[in-house]
Amino acid sequence: MAATLVFTDHTGRVLLCEPTYKQVWEAPGGAVELGESPRAAVAREVREELGLDLGPGRLVAVDHVPAVDGRTEALVLVYDGGRLTEQQTATIRLAEDELRTSAWCTLDEARERMRPLVARRIIAALRAISEGGVAELENGHPVAVLPADQG
Repeated sequence: MAATLVFTDHTGRVLLCEPTYKQVWEAPGGAVELGESPRAAVAREVREELGLDLGPGRLVAVDHVPAVDGRTEALVLVYDGGRLTEQQTATIRLAEDELRTSAWCTLDEARERMRPLVARRIIAALRAISEGGVAELENGHPVAVLPADQG
């Protein structure tokens, strides 16, 4: 299981990170450790990766990813990280052993930098943030949207 946090800026761009250990960009987050909740995991990952002590907002997407290329199936929970101010952005301190860089990206830039599956997930999460509700995804593809009062 993994958890991701989606941060936006005042123009609606999303914060993406370039890991040192892979060729594609990701949103902040990572694996949930044994005995750890997804919410606690994403808060820990954001502290470790970005130096930000910001807890996650509401759950905005749940993505079931099937097994592929020797990897087991996974469940990825996506939380709203909120809109970061310029002052908050200026305090970001990247974990140099994990991240090369970070950038505010438009949706087109996200599609270019991320694996298609992950880009679909982030786009669905952004839609859920703006429209309310929780997106249920399979391999990044929307299969249902739970209304905000049921999410």
